[in-house]
Amino acid sequence: MGMTELGRELHQVRQMKGLSLNSAANTADISPAYLQKLEAGLVKAPSPPVLQRVAKALELPYSKVMETAGYLTPQNSSKRTSPNLLAHALLGADLTEQEAAALAEYLAFLRQRRAPAG
Repeated sequence: MGMTELGRELHQVRQMKGLSLNSAANTADISPAYLQKLEAGLVKAPSPPVLQRVAKALELPYSKVMETAGYLTPQNSSKRTSPNLLAHALLGADLTEQEAAALAEYLAFLRQRRAPAG
């Protein structure tokens, strides 16, 4: 865990939600330049209040953002500690039937690829 992983996840969620850098930064009440540095993993110790605003702007659980940033230890180490990016990206999203079907088809394809041959 660390700032590089946190930045990568924030960037992915922002893109999946279709938010511009400016839009997400404005919602989080930070500069677009700072959000860009955060996404690039260049901010070594972002403040918890900033992370809380970014989490809210991206509709991510604050506790998971804090875990990924290394401020909190995972509550249960047997569980995946990084947020499920797709689930967060889809929160509140209005998908058309075609989009939902395409996502389901692609997910089935990905799962089939990772299944052990046998």
